[in-house]
Amino acid sequence: MTSLTDATPLWRASREQLEAFITRVFVTVGISGIEAQSIAQLMTQADINGSEGHGIFRLPQYIRRIKGGAVNVTPHIKIEREAAAMGLVDGDNGMGHLVMRFATQLAIQKAKSAGVAWVGVKSSNHAGPASLYASMPVAENMIGLYLAVGNANHLPAWGGLDMLLSTNPIAIALPGLEEGPVILDMATTVAAYGKVKTKAQRGQMMPEGWMMDRKGEPLLDPQRAHEGFLLPIGGYKGYGLALMFGLLAGTLNGAAMGRDVVDFNADDVTATNTGHCIVAIDISAFQSVESFAQKVDVVVRDLRASEKLPGVDSIRIPGDGSHAAREDRSKNGVPMPPALLSALSQLAESLGIDPLH
Repeated sequence: MTSLTDATPLWRASREQLEAFITRVFVTVGISGIEAQSIAQLMTQADINGSEGHGIFRLPQYIRRIKGGAVNVTPHIKIEREAAAMGLVDGDNGMGHLVMRFATQLAIQKAKSAGVAWVGVKSSNHAGPASLYASMPVAENMIGLYLAVGNANHLPAWGGLDMLLSTNPIAIALPGLEEGPVILDMATTVAAYGKVKTKAQRGQMMPEGWMMDRKGEPLLDPQRAHEGFLLPIGGYKGYGLALMFGLLAGTLNGAAMGRDVVDFNADDVTATNTGHCIVAIDISAFQSVESFAQKVDVVVRDLRASEKLPGVDSIRIPGDGSHAAREDRSKNGVPMPPALLSALSQLAESLGIDPLH
């Protein structure tokens, strides 16, 4: 199957256009202007970073769930439990972006005095790409680590067929000096389900290795994704990571895990009780920030300069892709495929507001 977007130059939306449109949409469905703008900034940053499956692509889905009563537009986000180096945040079923921003700010604040802080979250919702929150402590000369339970189960136990686990991502971000931050953001599956959905919207096929059908055969058509399941990274090791990350980000916090996970792709009326956790580590508790960042630079440069296999042009470091996307899209705007523009125009019309373009 060939996508029209493969050969057609795409219109690009600026950061300002995206933020203004997303803010307008959320205000229309009852979220306060300040909070709508905060969500819009985080969603737009996801697109600027190249996380297309977690940015404005998700907006129609978020609005369906808000209009279906599945998300609280006026949440009272609060700290339910607290100690010197930990916290448990109750998101009151608010938008995940707002809940995770609150939790990450709390972790940073606590790490400044305790050296490290672990903050768990329950009663939240989908919050976009993991790297958004792992990167926030870096701006405060800290290391960030984020875990979450995905918002739909697409992964069975290794060797099983019942989908009891999600993509359960991890992100780790730490600063460099001249080389910039190193940022790992990955699902415990070969591909995040958001990538499957974007492939479907654009009329593209999936690469072999993303999904498998219930007979154990490769599944390439994203329109048939419901007939199979995602594959874990590294075989049984990825399954193990998905399980453990889910227990830490979900079960530990009293959030949904396993059979309790609500498929937010198919259900617009049920609260998901999404779980996350964020860890902030103060580098200065171990050594000077500059010294650590210099050593990170050395490791990165050694990796880049290492001998390459035939046909390999360059050694990539976690975060290189998002850095390249950020440079391009900050300057030239975010590419908007026709199918996505159409979905956003339909959303604007349904809400009685001006479209994006």
